[in-house]
Amino acid sequence: MTIVAALEALDLRIKTLLPEEYRDRYENVQSTPMGSAALKYDAGGQVAWDQIWGSFCDLAMAGGPPHKGKLLEPGTQAAIDADFDRYDEVAEEICRGIRLATGLRAYVAPDPGWVSVTCHGDAMAGWLVRAIVMENVAARRRGAILEVPAAPHFRLEKEIKNVITVVAKTSHYWLRHIPDDQQRAIAELFTTMLAESPLLEPDLSSGDSKKSRDLAARIAAQIQRTSNLQESTRRYVGWVGVECSSVGVAVWMMRALVATNVLARREETTLFVPVNSASDPRGAIVAAAVARVHQCAVTRGVS
Repeated sequence: MTIVAALEALDLRIKTLLPEEYRDRYENVQSTPMGSAALKYDAGGQVAWDQIWGSFCDLAMAGGPPHKGKLLEPGTQAAIDADFDRYDEVAEEICRGIRLATGLRAYVAPDPGWVSVTCHGDAMAGWLVRAIVMENVAARRRGAILEVPAAPHFRLEKEIKNVITVVAKTSHYWLRHIPDDQQRAIAELFTTMLAESPLLEPDLSSGDSKKSRDLAARIAAQIQRTSNLQESTRRYVGWVGVECSSVGVAVWMMRALVATNVLARREETTLFVPVNSASDPRGAIVAAAVARVHQCAVTRGVS
């Protein structure tokens, strides 16, 4: 495939994934955050999660500001074991908030550190996991079940609200801004991408092991050789970051990677891509994907 054809294919995929209002203007969406909505309380003194938002800022997928400046991660087993009662309180409040804000079923996941959300189908869960990760909140999925993070240190007005807000925001865009025919087109696109390559996600199971760190370094070195992007000093389990020349380049490459079935996110000008020793043991898949989309960005003159 020529570079021009690759660019056209990427553009079509990105437009398929985006809500209708972004299709013809996603290149011009400004990464400007809205003010944070204040908490409201019901007569019983609980947060009225269904009464907080009148609108949501632009999706990070469309080039809007990520909901979190830094990745919000799930709690570790050790932290949860050390404060299990508090963990239960946090997880239950996140579930209650998601139920009120979205109408979706939410419950504490069997795996510590996660809350499960039952979506209306595989396509919705697949779209939400991509959109939420781009908002810098950890997410994963199993079929139609979406999982988002919980940890005992989460505070009501901060991390708990962050998780509920990002699920409410992305669900709102899926349910209210993406019509049925486009949802079917997205499902077909996911099937096409899966046939090309399974969704490449960060592996959090190995923790901050030497094997994971070595693989991250290997991926960064490959990316530097092929794309001349330098490794970031920011460190997260399951992710490796590279420095882009601008926010615009980071946003464009993030979207393009997700459109090729590689989860990606950004923090300012730092682009993060997944480290997964099971599905990409040598880092070749993610490094090649970054090289392709970087070449496309250069050819397109993204700045």
